[in-house]
Amino acid sequence: MSAATTLTDGLIVAKRNLIKIRRVPELLVFTTLSPIMFVLLFAYVFGGAIAGGDPQQYREFLMAGIFAQTGIFGATTTGAGLADDVQKGIIDRFRSLPMAPSAVLTGRTVSDVVNNVIVLVVMSLTGLIVGWRIRTSVAEALGGYLLLLLFAYAISWVMAWVGLLIPSVEVLNQASFIVIFPLTFLANTFVPLESLPGPLETFAAWNPVSAITQAARELFGNTALVAPSDAWPLQHPVVYTLIWVVIILAVFVPLTNLQYRRAASR
Repeated sequence: MSAATTLTDGLIVAKRNLIKIRRVPELLVFTTLSPIMFVLLFAYVFGGAIAGGDPQQYREFLMAGIFAQTGIFGATTTGAGLADDVQKGIIDRFRSLPMAPSAVLTGRTVSDVVNNVIVLVVMSLTGLIVGWRIRTSVAEALGGYLLLLLFAYAISWVMAWVGLLIPSVEVLNQASFIVIFPLTFLANTFVPLESLPGPLETFAAWNPVSAITQAARELFGNTALVAPSDAWPLQHPVVYTLIWVVIILAVFVPLTNLQYRRAASR
């Protein structure tokens, strides 16, 4: 099939997934409630203890970490949606239709980008309420949002592969939580790197979650609590993030398409 046909089929599948959100609004409600809860808890419960005498600076430090964490956790929606489609036999229905096989995966990941945009808007409004501010230009701020969405899009392909590999929503949620939770906390998302012990600080410095968080902080101008680092990824966080995006997409797009063909042939 031509690229235009594949794109059209993918947009149709994306529309189907977005209609599902409209018909089951609880999906979006609970997706947005979790990051809002994290913002409020860390801003008002832990912020004073972590930031010392200036909780306002910590709230600005916090938001980029919440953005990064939410994008990664939100990628589990991609895997859960595909696992659910496999369980219910919807993948077999797609297979019987005259459509590009890759359209199912493209549509799923694109619709989750739209979902992430909505979540980022809600989180940004919540951040503004608790005192977060963007202190750079509009162009830099838009660059920060685009980089966050791009990184989340790449992670969604990882979770799409996992969702097809483990076609059980319950198992996928447990497995992804075990991996994603420590990955997002062993980073500079909620605390400065220098507060971590030596080996963990080194790991966190090279953790791509730290890079996307650092890049967002710099693009939003929220660097008051950010200490200089000798680690190359934190000196060039945008470049390091883009390198990871390219690697993840280069590896997991073909892997996920291969796994989709296997899942559809069961």
